[in-house]
Amino acid sequence: MQQFSTVHPNAKIGANVTIGPYCFIAENVEIGDGCQIGPNAVIFDYVKIGKNCRVFPGAVIGAIPQDLKFSGEVSWVEIGDNTTIRECATINRGTAASGKLLTKIGSNCLIMSYAHVAHDCNIGNNVIQTSYVGLAGETDVDDWAIIGGGSKAHQFSRIGAHAMIAGGSLISKDVPPYALAGRNPLSFCGINHVGLRRRGFSNEQIERIREIYRIIYNSGLNRKDACQEVLREIPHCIERDTILNFIAASKRGIIKFTDLAIEE
Repeated sequence: MQQFSTVHPNAKIGANVTIGPYCFIAENVEIGDGCQIGPNAVIFDYVKIGKNCRVFPGAVIGAIPQDLKFSGEVSWVEIGDNTTIRECATINRGTAASGKLLTKIGSNCLIMSYAHVAHDCNIGNNVIQTSYVGLAGETDVDDWAIIGGGSKAHQFSRIGAHAMIAGGSLISKDVPPYALAGRNPLSFCGINHVGLRRRGFSNEQIERIREIYRIIYNSGLNRKDACQEVLREIPHCIERDTILNFIAASKRGIIKFTDLAIEE
């Protein structure tokens, strides 16, 4: 631990944690074993960080929400294991108004430089949030999603598992699971088949996902009827249930289809 850093004596610091110079770590902070905290990082009160995480220089974790409804209540940031927070990324605490009091980032995530995670966001495992991506309050990002650089997510948006979003996107509607999303306005451009293959999805699973979205986007049915058609036509499987449950739970509605598909 560097002598030039300010680490509150009540902070809970795990074994084999390294803390660079000129860091600030507040009292109500827990840092798991094996973490590396880079120079000039700031970790405010009410932050829990798991094991083997890396926090790069200039990152700020646990600052109070940038929400006028926040009134000083105790709320938290929780980060899982093996997650990397790169330079100057900012992660804010939760709020009581949301009913959550928690901003949560899962394990094995990569939050790149200058990215922002606002109050009460819920980020799953193995998520990549590229540089300059801004997530407004109460955005949900499911496991294995990748958000391209400079993208901005509207408050209450949701990004489904294994989705991939092009850089510079404005995310004002929900992006469903397994989707490849791009264009302006943000649209469904096919499925993220390259990412799915890298994660071990079989050709059968990928074709099943493709057929589900063909029904949803290309059948000419409205969204409700298309989902019913999927139930009739596609046998029960995790992929079918993941997509239909996501659509059923969507509050903002899902992105529309573009016929300018960019799948290979």
